[in-house]
Amino acid sequence: MGKSKTTSFEAREIKLAALAKALAHPARIAIIKILAENNACVCGSIVDELPLAQSTVSQHLAELKKVGLIKGEIDGPSICYCIDKPAWREARQLLNSFVSALGTRGKSP
Repeated sequence: MGKSKTTSFEAREIKLAALAKALAHPARIAIIKILAENNACVCGSIVDELPLAQSTVSQHLAELKKVGLIKGEIDGPSICYCIDKPAWREARQLLNSFVSALGTRGKSP
């Protein structure tokens, strides 16, 4: 969808779509799980835990960082990543609101 077309949608819809796109890959889900389990910033060990090349992991980290779900801080020669908790709470609220609203529409089976 081109950028000019997104102006026809509400900001919440655009944000939710960006979040869904960022989470739409199993490697990114795995990265979020790794960061959540460690509850701290993690550097190169993310690559060690995934069956992917370092460059591929970096691309996935960039996508998650772009939508704000994680943040990265430079620590010497490496970058340490962790979940951005306020952004994650906002994302959870958006997702919950969306799913809840869908659950109240339509007929029950």
